[in-house]
Amino acid sequence: MASAVMGCGATSSVAPRDPTTGLVLPTVVHGTVAPGFESVRSAFEQNLEERGEAGAAIAVFHRGKKVVDLWGGERNAEHEPWLEDTLVPVYSTTKGVAALLLAIQASRGRLDYEERVATYWPEFGQNGKASITVRQLLSHQAGLVLVDEEIPYETVRDLDALAKVLARQKPSWQPGTRHGYHLSTLGFYMNELFRRVDSEHRSMGRFLKEELANKLPGELYIGAPDSVTPARVAHVETTSPLGGLMHIQDPPFSVLTRLLSPWSVMTRTFAIPKGYDVNEPKWWRVEMPSGNGLATARGIAWLYGAFANGGSELGLSRDALAKLEGPAVLPAHGARDEVLGTDSYYGLGHIKPGPNGDFGSSQRAYGMPGAGGSFAFADPELGLGYAYVMNRMGYRMSDDPREKALRDAVHCVVSSREGRWDPKR
Repeated sequence: MASAVMGCGATSSVAPRDPTTGLVLPTVVHGTVAPGFESVRSAFEQNLEERGEAGAAIAVFHRGKKVVDLWGGERNAEHEPWLEDTLVPVYSTTKGVAALLLAIQASRGRLDYEERVATYWPEFGQNGKASITVRQLLSHQAGLVLVDEEIPYETVRDLDALAKVLARQKPSWQPGTRHGYHLSTLGFYMNELFRRVDSEHRSMGRFLKEELANKLPGELYIGAPDSVTPARVAHVETTSPLGGLMHIQDPPFSVLTRLLSPWSVMTRTFAIPKGYDVNEPKWWRVEMPSGNGLATARGIAWLYGAFANGGSELGLSRDALAKLEGPAVLPAHGARDEVLGTDSYYGLGHIKPGPNGDFGSSQRAYGMPGAGGSFAFADPELGLGYAYVMNRMGYRMSDDPREKALRDAVHCVVSSREGRWDPKR
């Protein structure tokens, strides 16, 4: 039965009824919540009944224990139910996973965030990129938002060929002076950097399979195997021009104007790579850490939870964790994003809490949203790993009402338990 969250755990019934018969309509939500987290289930039910959710899942790990693991709704237009092991594309939430994988390499002493990228990848240093540091690249300051040629599927599939294209690009601004969201390109650069520092020259997708798959309680892929068939993957209901008109108030005005202009940098980044279709299985097979990860909420939440609690099972170093938990990395010209036109607060491959995107219990938190509403983050202050995924895209840049309701419910319960309750939330 649906319910409205009132504080932490108290609920009031708002069960939907059939308009013809007046009978209460069932809400099919599966999974478990630990005692005290019933308000999260209530918020999840409300998403399905009142906030336009189609299908979704949420998972939360607190102090190493799974406290929320819910899924429900429909995974496609045929009204097939979202199952426990349903996978879904998570768009840019993949970038956050990629950043965590790089942090594992940093913990192994194979990557220094303050070192120049060209130290690990010499070819990268051409065309004005010799001085770009790993930190600048991961914090969207490198100016490598676009590419000077089309990148078709065949190039994405061939990582060596892709690396040559990336290496010869020229920055759009002086690196370190400004930042702008590397929407489509950052994942390609991250993956090649990962290959250069990995002891076996493995890609991120291969590393996930060989070193993390047996640890994860749920699935997580960057480049899914052929065994992942369309029957297992939720079909994404993408945004549309008509839907954009109906939600014209949702994105910031600066973002809206850029989306409407075919010449804006933002619009041009959407054409990278050429012909990308989030629902086309062939694109699931290649590695695009900027945005084609397939995952369960459970898999992503566990990984962030491991990071939030020190990462002993992953061999994480205190230094690497401190770098992730550090403050937002702002360039010389400040927080204004050259691509989005809004203020942005980037960390090392993640976003950090800021005025236009507050999450977590302190500035130590870090995470990454995905287009349409998905979001995952680590809250080291509370030892919390959180992930929400869905298949009906919304139009908000941040704080999608569905995700925000879940995040607030989780925060309320966990922070109250630890004596950190914030009445403003």
